[in-house]
Amino acid sequence: MLIILLSKTTKAFRPKTPIPKTLQPLLSNVTPTRPMSQSTSIPKKLQRVRDHGYDNYMEVEKKTRKVLKFQDLILSQLNHTLPISRLDLLSRRLGFKQHEAGAFVLKFPHVFEIYEHPVQRILYIRLTRRAILQIQQEKQALIAQVPDAVTRLRKLIMMSNTGRLRLEHVRIARKELGLPDDFEYSVILKYPQFFRLFDAKETRNKYIEIVERDESLAVCAIERAREKEYREKGVDAEDIRFSFIVNFPPGFKIGKYYRIAVWKWQRVPYWSPYEDVSGYDLRSLEAQKRMEKRAVATIHELLSLTVEKKITLERIAHFRMAMNLPKRLKEFLLQHQGIFYISTRGNLGKLHTVFLREAYKRGELVEPNDLYMARRQLADLVLLSPRKAKVDRELVNYRRDREDDEMVRVRGEFVENGSQSFAVGENVKKDREEEDELDSDIISDAGSDYSDEDDDCLETLDAEDVHVTE
Repeated sequence: MLIILLSKTTKAFRPKTPIPKTLQPLLSNVTPTRPMSQSTSIPKKLQRVRDHGYDNYMEVEKKTRKVLKFQDLILSQLNHTLPISRLDLLSRRLGFKQHEAGAFVLKFPHVFEIYEHPVQRILYIRLTRRAILQIQQEKQALIAQVPDAVTRLRKLIMMSNTGRLRLEHVRIARKELGLPDDFEYSVILKYPQFFRLFDAKETRNKYIEIVERDESLAVCAIERAREKEYREKGVDAEDIRFSFIVNFPPGFKIGKYYRIAVWKWQRVPYWSPYEDVSGYDLRSLEAQKRMEKRAVATIHELLSLTVEKKITLERIAHFRMAMNLPKRLKEFLLQHQGIFYISTRGNLGKLHTVFLREAYKRGELVEPNDLYMARRQLADLVLLSPRKAKVDRELVNYRRDREDDEMVRVRGEFVENGSQSFAVGENVKKDREEEDELDSDIISDAGSDYSDEDDDCLETLDAEDVHVTE
């Protein structure tokens, strides 16, 4: 009876219209489930939202990087000039294809100048005066900020677990840190009171070790920013005690639960990047949250120590083991797109450049330094239109034409004045000859009537004439 009852009930609940065969496999996978509540924690995987301001910055730097390679190539030649016939051959070392280097050089007439040798009658390429001036200004700015670079290097080493870093890792990031090419001698060995250079026995690698920690340097840039915001805006101290400046890129979708997750994360306490955490128990969930936020603070401080407040992700990975950074750095940074921005432009997708968002505004540094401004001058020369170079040349030619016309006018006036003076001299000479002829006629006509007194007068006159002629 029970089986018959069940069969009748199932027949009663069957739909009158049959389900199409095309929808049967789709409906078979659908199971009635209760809607789950949203999580109030930051997701581990987030899609990257592009910010065109930073991407355009990297596109300009892509051109600047190629221009710098050509500059180094030209400066390595004799007399800092390069014949055009060798340009195609030597540029292949820089990654250019055949006949591509010449077209690239012609795009930047404000940086490269093509001229004809006055004797050999061969086309050469050299740097323009503005480009040479920019190189000199960058060298002067680099030398002037060496004391600041020493401080940045000390802070960088203090963030490591053991108080030392590999020399090769620092050498790779020397340009971002504002260190000269010979920093091993001009910085490390020059300041033995701060640094010690030694070779590791187990790995045979050179390491830079800090001699003594200076606790006055163990202050992060985000801590100074919090203090400034607290003094200027009067924000509650408890709200900004462990918070970061967050500016999400345009187009980033911020839901209600994600906003709550960010609010909770901003209030999570963490240990300073300069603090030694070797004595803490890091196995608890609370300690892991603190270490994750400490990694954000460490990368934030590392970017703050750079000259342009940006560095490639691959160079950050060199300091991963020494600074307790997570393994998957890209996914980790994408969780905090309001603090950092990762750009893949300018490197053919091979490298990832990490920007500190709070340090930039409208594609420029908020607090620029002399070295940054000197490097941006090269970018300004690259961005100048070739038409502007043609206008400059026309102005120079116009000035030269005006100078030539002025010289021709002066020479004409000089010739006219010379001819006039020559005509006046001829007229004076003719007048003198006529006066002499007149005097000789008078003397010849009155010669028979002269007395003895007249002879004496003539002798005195002849003597005066002889004296004058002598």
